[in-house]
Amino acid sequence: MERLLCEIKTLKIPMKYLGSVVTTIKAALFCILLLSLFSCALSEKPPFTVKADLFDQAEPDSLGLTTANGTETHTIFRPGETTDHFSNGAVMIGFKNWLYCMWQSSKKDEDSKDTWVAYSRSEDGITWTEPMVLAESIPDGYCTSGGWWATQDTLVAYINTWPENMSPKGGYTSYSTSTDGVVWSEIKPLLMVNGDTLNGIFEQDPHALPDGRIINAAHFQPGMTVSPVYTDDASGIRGWTRADFTNLSTGDISREIEPSCYLRSDGAVVMVFRDQNSTFKKLTSISLDQGETWTTPVLTEMPDSRSKQSAGNIGDSTAFFVSNPVINKRRIPLVVTLSNDGSWFNTAYVLRKGGTGLQDLRFQGKAKRAGYHYPKSLIWKDYLYVSYTTNKEDVEYTRVPLNRLFIDDK
Repeated sequence: MERLLCEIKTLKIPMKYLGSVVTTIKAALFCILLLSLFSCALSEKPPFTVKADLFDQAEPDSLGLTTANGTETHTIFRPGETTDHFSNGAVMIGFKNWLYCMWQSSKKDEDSKDTWVAYSRSEDGITWTEPMVLAESIPDGYCTSGGWWATQDTLVAYINTWPENMSPKGGYTSYSTSTDGVVWSEIKPLLMVNGDTLNGIFEQDPHALPDGRIINAAHFQPGMTVSPVYTDDASGIRGWTRADFTNLSTGDISREIEPSCYLRSDGAVVMVFRDQNSTFKKLTSISLDQGETWTTPVLTEMPDSRSKQSAGNIGDSTAFFVSNPVINKRRIPLVVTLSNDGSWFNTAYVLRKGGTGLQDLRFQGKAKRAGYHYPKSLIWKDYLYVSYTTNKEDVEYTRVPLNRLFIDDK
């Protein structure tokens, strides 16, 4: 400050104005300091807190939680002796009064060369078609489910492609469209705002903001470095922009991966991540400008099994997580956690329990184990739908009536 004042004096500003100039500069510097401190506080403070005794880790099959009235579970695909035995990455959408679910499928092992993208559909949510092909297995790599997007007239299926010879391991995103859910277009590259292919693995649940902007995340090459992405193109097939985001660490895989997001009641967008550092807590970042810039991720007190998760909103303010909120790698039980405003999560319901509530693992395979894997969520016709694969075999979903998800007022 003293040096700055000396420099001002060399400008030979008349004395009658010098005092006001110095006062103005001091005020400006003070404002800059406050903004800097606010920015640091914002980046270090978690965007939400969690009720301390919400999950009873001494009750591993249920975490001491109850099941909401009206909760029901249905099977979309159950493997048999003559079918594929491996399933994962189940994600649902509603389109023209039909429910759709896609997942990755293979004969035995996770991410094997024979992996392809399957889908099924249902009019009533109970009876589902036999698995149909969204993306076939490819000779020089494999494809996995990238999630859905839908406009009034068009259903978009995102396909993640993993080339066999890419090092470090990574991939790119394509898409196919349909107007009837049966006949699909040729698979085309998903485009960034400059027209380039999105050279990253797309996360499975893009979200629309109130103004129509679509926010998601992708795991970019080289390797898998996650970053939020957004587009103002309502079709969801072009115009994607990589947001301004700083990873905690990078390498073959960034520390934070597989995120989902929700809208806080004050308008902030909150993105939650799996933490590859095995803290068994969620990482989170916040955006105050519609997803264009994000704070550096921070740890929260939300337990997490280090798995893919889901988040979203019910109505204008209620926020939710779907995850396995445990402090180990056991993906049991499956839980929905709720908040009135997205800042204070104080209510939770168990969707699927362990113990007798979990069917046996029937077929062996690489990366297969008991539990409820990689949940994704959908709000459709007054229900919360949560799709997942049980034991990485059965493609299932659990749905809860929205009017049965009561939030504590404490």
